Amino acid sequence: MIRKSRSIPSPPSRRPRRWRRRSWRTRRRRRPISSRKRRRMRSKASSKRSSDALNESGRLRPRKSLGQNFLRDDRIARKIVDAVGPRPGDVVLEIGPGEGALTKHLAASGARLVLVELDERAVLQMRGLYEGAGVQVLHQDVLTVDLDLLADSMSTERLRVVGNIPYYITSPILFHVLDNRRRVRDLTMMVQREVARRLAAVPRTKAYGILSVFCQLFADVEILFDVQPGSFHPRPDVTSSVVRLMMLDGPRFALRDEQFFRGMVRSVFGKLRKTLRNALRYFLDDDPAAAVPDASILQRRPEDL
Repeated sequence: MIRKSRSIPSPPSRRPRRWRRRSWRTRRRRRPISSRKRRRMRSKASSKRSSDALNESGRLRPRKSLGQNFLRDDRIARKIVDAVGPRPGDVVLEIGPGEGALTKHLAASGARLVLVELDERAVLQMRGLYEGAGVQVLHQDVLTVDLDLLADSMSTERLRVVGNIPYYITSPILFHVLDNRRRVRDLTMMVQREVARRLAAVPRTKAYGILSVFCQLFADVEILFDVQPGSFHPRPDVTSSVVRLMMLDGPRFALRDEQFFRGMVRSVFGKLRKTLRNALRYFLDDDPAAAVPDASILQRRPEDL
């Protein structure tokens, strides 16, 4: 007797589940927000912004996007202001006052004070503390400040510039002040120690470069003292230096065309490993030998001049 094999029934096929979009009839309608609740939400957002701006001790929270490192050592702040030596009648332009570590000592000197600050939180704080005392507070990027117009508005021939500035804009600020050097008496600022050494560097050294040439062409450069990282909040990774540039009445040597000279210096120092003859070929249309009579100079490198 032959037994018939039973066929095992296959499991029912499952169709993939399709998610149906809810029609507008089945969607849950949102209730409109009442004006009272909206005011409550705005007040919470405002208080959150205020708490983000200030820490537990009521001080500004440094913003990394602005490169802020606030000076917290009052001894260093006094030392900087003493080095500036402001007197009644002077007009002092402070770049980036921040929490006002230098500002309080500058204001106490009797000098007329103009503060330029990009951070709106610091602007509000400085206006609340000093605007009634005759201190002018500008919410502006210092690179857009017309120093010539500012000096005229303050009825002074030359400004005195001081600041603890973000390190990433040191060079632009230096060149902005040098471009307006006829209306600036001196510049005292906090920079990285490496940058300070470049400003005061002498020829035939590795630190000698574009900043050295331009700053020493128009000013006497002096490194005053170093400032350790522990004097700031947050603590930077590098040591800082306070440097002073005392503007000269004119350049150290006559310039027939200052813009041409600047372009030439930037060109040759951009190619440090080349001799002047080869570096100038990228800048001059003619043969450099025709422009420089002394052939021995063309065999040197830019940092050796």
